[in-house]
Amino acid sequence: MSEKIPSKNSIDEFLERISHKIRVFDIVFREREKNLPALADLDITAQQRKQLILALTHENYSSGPNKDTYDASKPDYFEFGLIIKGKEVYIKLSPGLENKPVDCMSFHVAEYKMNYPFGRK
Repeated sequence: MSEKIPSKNSIDEFLERISHKIRVFDIVFREREKNLPALADLDITAQQRKQLILALTHENYSSGPNKDTYDASKPDYFEFGLIIKGKEVYIKLSPGLENKPVDCMSFHVAEYKMNYPFGRK
């Protein structure tokens, strides 16, 4: 977890860059065991999941920027959370590589209580 919390403005700028990149290059969702049942668990469609990510704000921010522990050459990621149908959902987003889709590393029901430095939307 990062020690210094970025400003609301810098988080919103990150999310704006992510939104633009999704519109141009789309978004990929990692096929991790935790992520696979998330749509069914939350009773949402893949399109709804994408729209929820596009609607994130600094109020959903939980942590970041953080280094990718598996590959330090990859861009830093941010962690966000939101409530879907009464369940807290953990979302880990990386802008991905240049001219490639946004990388949604995690999208599943949170395993631990999340912290929201700017409140929660």
